[in-house]
Amino acid sequence: MNPRILQLLVFNVKTGRREFHITKCLSRFFEKDPKGGYPKVYDRLEKSDTSTLGKIRTGYQQIVEEFSLLKDEIKELSFMDPTIGLKEYAVDVKWKFHDNPKALKEWVITCDSDYNAGFSTVSLELSPGGKGLFTGYLDTKLPKDGKLKRTGYCNMKSLPPRKAFQREEPFDWGMYTHIVLKVRGDGRSYMLGITTKVSYDLMWHDVYMFPMYTRGGPYWQYVRIPFSKFFMSSKGRIQDKQASIPLHEVRTFGITIADAIPGSYRLEIDYIGLQYDPSHEEEFAYESYRVDPFILV
Repeated sequence: MNPRILQLLVFNVKTGRREFHITKCLSRFFEKDPKGGYPKVYDRLEKSDTSTLGKIRTGYQQIVEEFSLLKDEIKELSFMDPTIGLKEYAVDVKWKFHDNPKALKEWVITCDSDYNAGFSTVSLELSPGGKGLFTGYLDTKLPKDGKLKRTGYCNMKSLPPRKAFQREEPFDWGMYTHIVLKVRGDGRSYMLGITTKVSYDLMWHDVYMFPMYTRGGPYWQYVRIPFSKFFMSSKGRIQDKQASIPLHEVRTFGITIADAIPGSYRLEIDYIGLQYDPSHEEEFAYESYRVDPFILV
């Protein structure tokens, strides 16, 4: 090759309409799995009838379920009940466990032992009083695999909202300012997490979090947290560059215990709701200043 042409290419001088880049391609600048490589785990696999009649029966049941969801969807659209009609300071309950076993099916529970990454246990059931009971044992003992440096977490997370025919529709919480929980804790600290609908794979693991401190004892407590206080994290790490929650695209809500204190935990939940406080004017509690590119993560 002509030395002059080679010099132009190496120093990245435009030649025609294209440029020659000598930097290495970033082949892993993406997330290929929304679960971060963790496999899907089931409590128990349902045995499906693979016969022709069994497949017809299963398909019929699915059609009935989907059309039932479609009926509820049409009914909701016909009422056109605006969220703005909610009274100030009133709590709009989204999840309530009171004597309702079906409410447990709206949640997924996981812990480190599900993925052979620890020895913690978790369960979500109805308490003797008919409330939701998030309980188990948090174990910080490391598996002897030579890979993990820390472990010990248990989590309960709501299922993404779904419409008929497997259509996912995020929650629209834009009219609310606070999240409200009525709980009875054990004195341990829990972490609340909110995920949103995203368009890019690099944002799959973004979670907006804020701690919830509980009191021990027999009394119920009301936890009221502004959405403006939630901070953004990715893969468990708090990000330097923060952003507020896009409340019109909320996908899931979860409660996690990972306080590095081994032992049993017990969190009783009556309901989880939302509230509009007209006196709350804070939009975001953390710094949002501009910095040079590639300085913050």
